Amino acid sequence: MSVHLLRIVGLLLLLPLAACTDDAPPPPAEPNDAPTGVQEAPPAPPDSATQDRFADVMSNARTENLHTESLGRIMQALGQQFMGAPYLEHTLDTTPTERLVTRLDGFDCVTFVEAMLAMGRGVAVRDYGFEGYAERLQAQRYRGGAEPSYCARLHYFSEWISDNERRGVVRDITADLGGARVDRSLTFMGEHRDAYDRFATNDSLYACIQDMEANLQAQNHAWHVIPQDDISAVADQIEAGDIIGLATDIEGLDIAHTGLAFRADNGQLGLLHASLSGEVVVSPDIQQYVQQIDHQIGIVVARPVAP
Repeated sequence: MSVHLLRIVGLLLLLPLAACTDDAPPPPAEPNDAPTGVQEAPPAPPDSATQDRFADVMSNARTENLHTESLGRIMQALGQQFMGAPYLEHTLDTTPTERLVTRLDGFDCVTFVEAMLAMGRGVAVRDYGFEGYAERLQAQRYRGGAEPSYCARLHYFSEWISDNERRGVVRDITADLGGARVDRSLTFMGEHRDAYDRFATNDSLYACIQDMEANLQAQNHAWHVIPQDDISAVADQIEAGDIIGLATDIEGLDIAHTGLAFRADNGQLGLLHASLSGEVVVSPDIQQYVQQIDHQIGIVVARPVAP
């Protein structure tokens, strides 16, 4: 299947899963955000394979003294340990009630970024326990670090960035790198209700998605994008482990794919990501990768902040 067709399939099945923005003010208290009828459930207990995989990765981190590296370098090193892990769809939506999903047996593009950031922040402070990892993962995934609910999940990646920036987890450096401001109403989820099983027939969940999109519009939610042809010009300012969002021109959507900046031994800037082609890989030239995909217009860059 061509990259173009893979991307279109991904848009309907996977996006948006989270979101990013620029300098929007903190959002008002939102219905957890939620209208009544939004269900929550306790965290899914990690299966033995997830616990074993986590323990192996943390053991390697201790052996290699990864805590002495920058957070970005830690994240890149952790991500490399998951090379070849399968691309998995809908991992956050396998149950009718929202619960924290911590699995490590495969990823979509967003859950890969979230997992490496949550684990990396733990390694940076020498917290190698699974409980701390789960707490950080929840704080990153849900608006304001709220308890899990579908309405509190950060579905648009531009909001994911801005919400985590407000809490000191990441810093959006796209504007500093010369990125141009993009103003666009985020309406993709509301306008493609039938593509989302969780709220296709659930009016309460659909209402909270509509409210979320309306709140973002009321906040003049915007983000910055480095045009795809300009990536190489700023590549030397992008660090290993920086969080990369691939911006799209698809109506109502902000970011269509995510990954981590990968700095190769020869200095070349690539993308470490859970690829729609089927697994976690490194695409060795990030500008070339972006340019070859239809509807991608450039990148946003968020730098992880050490705890």
